[in-house]
Amino acid sequence: MNESRTLTTASSPSTGPLLHEAIRLAILFGVLKLLLHAVLTLWTTHIGYSYFRDEFYYIACGHHLAWGYVDHGPIVALQARFGEILFGDSVFGIRLLSALAGALTVSLGGLICWALGGARTAQSLAMLGLLCCPQYIGVDGFLSMNSFEPVFWSACLLAVVLLARGSSPARWWTILGLSIGIGLLNKPSMAFFLAALALALLFTPQRRLLFTRWAAFGIALAILIVLPYLHWQIHNHWPTLEFLRNGREGGKNTILNPWQFFLAQFYVMGPLNALLWVTGVVALLRAKSIRSARWLGLVYIFFFAIMCASHAKDYYLEGIYPAFFAAGAIAWEHRFALVRRDGSAPEPRRSIAIPIYVVLLVLTSLIILPMASPVFRPATWVRYTTAMHLPHDNTETARTGPLPQFFADRFGWQQQYDIVSSAFHSLSPQDQRRVCIFGSNYGEAGNIDFRNRLNHDTLPPAISGHNSYWGWGMHGCDVNLVIAIVHDTPAELARKYDSVTIVGVRNNPYAMPFEHGNIYLLHGRKPSAPFQWEDERFYF
Repeated sequence: MNESRTLTTASSPSTGPLLHEAIRLAILFGVLKLLLHAVLTLWTTHIGYSYFRDEFYYIACGHHLAWGYVDHGPIVALQARFGEILFGDSVFGIRLLSALAGALTVSLGGLICWALGGARTAQSLAMLGLLCCPQYIGVDGFLSMNSFEPVFWSACLLAVVLLARGSSPARWWTILGLSIGIGLLNKPSMAFFLAALALALLFTPQRRLLFTRWAAFGIALAILIVLPYLHWQIHNHWPTLEFLRNGREGGKNTILNPWQFFLAQFYVMGPLNALLWVTGVVALLRAKSIRSARWLGLVYIFFFAIMCASHAKDYYLEGIYPAFFAAGAIAWEHRFALVRRDGSAPEPRRSIAIPIYVVLLVLTSLIILPMASPVFRPATWVRYTTAMHLPHDNTETARTGPLPQFFADRFGWQQQYDIVSSAFHSLSPQDQRRVCIFGSNYGEAGNIDFRNRLNHDTLPPAISGHNSYWGWGMHGCDVNLVIAIVHDTPAELARKYDSVTIVGVRNNPYAMPFEHGNIYLLHGRKPSAPFQWEDERFYF
């Protein structure tokens, strides 16, 4: 393709690269992203990193399918169940769909760039930035609802970009309605993104897009999709609101002021990637290199303000960034094009700017890769990050050990299960049929249930009061006989039970500190300490 022609006509997708060429390029980068995560998963598993705490919980939710859960929507439970059915119980298998979501995110970034008028250079630069982004490497590397969040948000923004440029309202409002509805089922935080998008459109001439019969159809379609989830929330007395309130009142998350929140974006998205997304936001607001898309720049401003005001975690903006990588890449393409708009050759120093940036981006990403994916064994990781002065970022206030929580939560689970299984099999057959296995949080309970199935063991279902586990009940077990993974001391438990026996100690040095401690076998609940399942509910 003649590069000079495509670089001089970036005002409309119809005059840029043909759609099938943009799709081929997007697929290429998507495949590279998929291969990257396949290699990282196989390698990190080989060097000793196991399942992540939340993965056990999401898999358990996949075995209790419902329209809603205390702390997330139903999509991640479906993702977990399908992954388990299609690819098995291996670490690689349960993470494959998240890797695929990451590939879709990269590809959608390229397609948004095409829709905004970017040529092949801009598309490639945008997708390379997304490929090297530490936040996406992290969340796309394990089973998580966060891996699909940028997919749904980017699909929404792609639809609005094309609607604003005159594409078929029937097709794109249908796609927009589906993306909104399924995105809300994936993670309720999409409501904040939609609020920012609506405000941005209302403040710009693109408000006309909201007042058409196809807009009404798309909005109605989204509402129809999300109605079962709303019904579940109402029927269960809005547990998600209780969960959010408890987290806020309990100081669960690290609170950042606006300046800290802004600076955190440079760390989360990668320092050199700021030259893409910051440039993209500015270019959109100035509306010079990318015309008629100021609304998209306002989306970032409004969404940042909403997230900052609600004291969100620093990575909660992740779903919005692919569009701004795309816009920034177009601005770079216009500023450092291989040819001028009049067809003449550029100054040499300008023509090498993008290659230099690409090299620095890749090198920097390799240096900080261990912060996104645990590519080193724990002891080596600690030495490396200390020598390189890389910050150990945590978004929650829980005390950590030598590893940040994102990595520490992959250790200690086999030891925990072995202790519980040994204690269970030491019981008589009669006691095995009535014993309760209690975990103080969903990770502990989920680990027991997962490994019980994985090992074809005969343990009863674990119980826990934490989040959705509380709603699944006690499965008929007897609280007079409990194998308990709790943080209580023997003296505290002796006030509730006639017999308290320590059956094992959790002491993996790389696990989270709150996962260290005793595992107990408890006999005989005292009448002075009556048990009520309602009292065990813990939404946090």
